[in-house]
Amino acid sequence: MGEAVELLVELIRNGCVNDGSPASGNERRSVETLREFFGEAGTVVEPLPGRASVVYRLEGTDPRARTLAFLPHLDVVPADPAGWTHPPFSGVRVDGWVWGRGAVDMLNLTAAMAVVYRAVRDGDLPLPPGGLVFAAVADEEAGGVYGAAHLVDEHWPLVRCDDLLTEVAAPALRGPGGVVIPVTAAEKGPAWTRLCTHGRPGHASQPHGTENAIVPLAAAVARLGTAEDPVSITDEWRRFLASAPFDPELTARLADPDLLDAAIADLAEADPAFARWVHACTHLTVAPTVITGGVKANVVPDRAQADVDVRMLPGHERADVDDHFRKVLGPGLADEVELEAVLDFPATGSEPSGPLWEAIGDAAERHLGARRVAPTLSPVATDARFFRARGVQAFGVGCFDDETGFGEMLSMFHGIDERVSERSVDLTVEFLGDVVTAYAARTGR
Repeated sequence: MGEAVELLVELIRNGCVNDGSPASGNERRSVETLREFFGEAGTVVEPLPGRASVVYRLEGTDPRARTLAFLPHLDVVPADPAGWTHPPFSGVRVDGWVWGRGAVDMLNLTAAMAVVYRAVRDGDLPLPPGGLVFAAVADEEAGGVYGAAHLVDEHWPLVRCDDLLTEVAAPALRGPGGVVIPVTAAEKGPAWTRLCTHGRPGHASQPHGTENAIVPLAAAVARLGTAEDPVSITDEWRRFLASAPFDPELTARLADPDLLDAAIADLAEADPAFARWVHACTHLTVAPTVITGGVKANVVPDRAQADVDVRMLPGHERADVDDHFRKVLGPGLADEVELEAVLDFPATGSEPSGPLWEAIGDAAERHLGARRVAPTLSPVATDARFFRARGVQAFGVGCFDDETGFGEMLSMFHGIDERVSERSVDLTVEFLGDVVTAYAARTGR
């Protein structure tokens, strides 16, 4: 134990910040860290300079057996040091905690998966009969174009697998029904949308009667940002509630579209982060995130635009997003605003069944004394979607210590003071090792 924590610190300090531009990320730094950790080169795939992923593959003894893969990512989102207790790329260890951007998204899992893969390679854990893959990828934080998507589309034989473990890992849920380990089995689909408005340029000292592109855009953003998000109770949500440890009254309210929002408001009083997660799992969400417009303070702008992060639930498609936008904007404003699809992926999911799901249950039973797992829907998109498109069963799971709450962990995703306890990292190594051991037993002939 401890080697995963040390690797996590190095990965945080590499600062592979992905701001969405092709030149950012520089995941090559962490690829080199992993190559040193494993003591072997692996196969490096680098579609653009610096945007590197690295793949290691252990072939099994039975070509007919199912292959398991680990799919962590190496990039992280930007972090403004202002407001942080410790610098976001210091990887400092204080009182049993590792601080820094990526500590929970998802460099903790990256480090733990690397340690488990090496243990299998070195014979300390059983190799699944169908083999084991470790693919640490670039660009997850900007859609996976230069990472997982590229590997699946251009190098499928390198990463071919039947079952896959990736993010999102979350702390155990606790309630009247006991303790349950959440396992990400599905994820919402991003439908990022750009609003564009047009006007006519002119001198801003004489604004009367001018066509200022910012004015209708501001009105559109205000309406979208304050409108009620549509409720949708999906099969994935019902399946989660059936396994969650909530009391029967809360479970009933969370399953009723007429009572749901009031239940979320009640949850927010005690745990705002958890309430946000419940809301995201049950609504088509709309969040304006970037506004640009104008070239100079004394020039009436002739163009303005706003980027809006939209997340679709299972069953939604782009047409549902456009219909919602037009309804919220209204007939007048909708005519002034152009809608442009920027990123469009449907929600994806894996059925909570099969050898990997059962192996996760086996590991949960060892850690909890009971097979208590709950399939969850992740509000965030992951690289699992590219593999699910190939028929791969994909889940996200890990472990956290008893001090880390579900809502607390959620609040640190892309937030200030992101951190993870060293105990949580070690527990994740143990848990994933148990999953691999159980998977090897279940897929043997």
